[in-house]
Amino acid sequence: MTFCFTGVRSFPKLWKSNSYLGLCPGHSYMSLFPKDCYGIRNQHKWFSLKTASPQNTKATNLPIAKARYRRKGNESCNKQVSPESSHLFAAGAAKKRAQMNPQSKDHALPPVKNIIQLPTKPLNSEEWDKLQEDFKGKANFEDWIISQMAHYNSSVDVAKSLLAWVAAKNNGIVGYNLLVKYLYLCVFHKQTSEVFDIYEIMKARYKSLESGGTSLLIRGLIHSDRWREALLLLKDIKKVMTPSKKNYNDCIQGALLHQDVNIAWNLYQELLCQDLIPMMETLKAFFDFGKGIKDDQYSNKLLDILLYLRNNQLYPGESFAQSIKTWFESGQCLGCGKTIESIHLSPEEYEYLKGKIMRDVIDGGDQYKKTTPQELKRFKNFVKYCPPFDIVIDGLNVAKMFPKARESQVLLNVVSQLAKQNLQVLVLGRKHMLTPCARWRKDEMEKVQKQASCFFADNISEDDPFLLYATLHSGSHCKFITKDLMRDHKACLPDAKTQRLFFKWQQGHQLAIINRLPGSKITFQHILSYDTVVQTTGDSWHIPYDEDLVERYSYEVPTKWLCLHRKT
Repeated sequence: MTFCFTGVRSFPKLWKSNSYLGLCPGHSYMSLFPKDCYGIRNQHKWFSLKTASPQNTKATNLPIAKARYRRKGNESCNKQVSPESSHLFAAGAAKKRAQMNPQSKDHALPPVKNIIQLPTKPLNSEEWDKLQEDFKGKANFEDWIISQMAHYNSSVDVAKSLLAWVAAKNNGIVGYNLLVKYLYLCVFHKQTSEVFDIYEIMKARYKSLESGGTSLLIRGLIHSDRWREALLLLKDIKKVMTPSKKNYNDCIQGALLHQDVNIAWNLYQELLCQDLIPMMETLKAFFDFGKGIKDDQYSNKLLDILLYLRNNQLYPGESFAQSIKTWFESGQCLGCGKTIESIHLSPEEYEYLKGKIMRDVIDGGDQYKKTTPQELKRFKNFVKYCPPFDIVIDGLNVAKMFPKARESQVLLNVVSQLAKQNLQVLVLGRKHMLTPCARWRKDEMEKVQKQASCFFADNISEDDPFLLYATLHSGSHCKFITKDLMRDHKACLPDAKTQRLFFKWQQGHQLAIINRLPGSKITFQHILSYDTVVQTTGDSWHIPYDEDLVERYSYEVPTKWLCLHRKT
């Protein structure tokens, strides 16, 4: 078999939503199942939360709040559950005891130093030959070097040059161990097209794969359009052994990412039937997906997950706890307790809007005469071989948000902060941004390209069709960052229904930066969780209205609500 290589606080919100049904105090009690400072709260009233410090709840990344018990009927609270950090079983107590009573240290062997330095750029055959000559270790050079690359997460291009060198020496044959280690790097760096290539090679060469290689392929496929093939690989594992909880986690994440909720729940039930304890990130994924779903059946399943945590004495981490809290903040009127409609589109609405925008705005929009069909096709191919993005950034727009700051530094700060959260980021820019100058430093742009996927269009091209395409193609979880309010794109849509869905989608997905102080963390504008339209449940009406002294533009929404109930 031949191995072939293919070479947000300082200025007003975007939607001007400052208060709803009366702004509550900064130091407030919120239901957990909480209410927020916009006067919208959740359905359930059995618990309340008190924030650890008087934070402004408009900012993202809220601290996890301390829970306390409250009787039904909105009675005053009796006792607050206070943490007892000194008791025997408190988190961190064992470490403190160990520090107070240090034991003699084990005589550990000194770490083995690298025999040679790992290359940082692809090498040709002569350079690999020289590196092998310099290698003084007892292990096989090829196995040792690929293991070190996997350990230090080396560049895929460097590892690929190693495999090309090995293949050239062995009539195109590369050993299984090298293929699997190279596959690991491709999966780690989310190089989907390379995962496909290795997958095809392995299928052709081996009748069956060991569990490690199969697990890597599952993880590499779930972010792609071929994610269902990961389910077939899971079946292959089940023929010889019980899949690991990581295998189930990857397949569940893939199903949720591609909006197949039934498969995700079926896999979760199958996991429990195997007496496996699900990973916390698996459970978190269900809550994250449920933020935009108004479905009693789905909600009941999430409540079952909470009971599972209780019955098995499992504790979520901070990130998971925040996801649970956010799910409960589904939106409820403070005056009557009725649920307010979610800002998130249903799966059917999302697919309808996606089709309309692809056809009427991206492919058929007259305002995009500056963007050539060839360039748009090049961009679509680029997106096709990338994993779904979590954030799409209008690079030029974001870089110019702070006129006194250097553009490349602003862009780098935003990308770095998002990359630290392990988000898959796409930066859209123009080719002139890569030309070194006082406003665009070469070293800063190189750092941007290391931390995010980047696409630089021609200088005369419009950015917006690329931004809309990448965001919608990535799925309903994907957000985008730009100051552009997209009024021209909304006007291109053919009917009032589509324009309404576009504006609703935009409000739930467009992030804005609200402050950037020198050396400080960038803050993003809060995204509403509920829809600002006249709503009714039959016996009640909720009507957003304009205040007399507040001027509201057509692309803004009111901040006050009228809550009406029919007397019985």
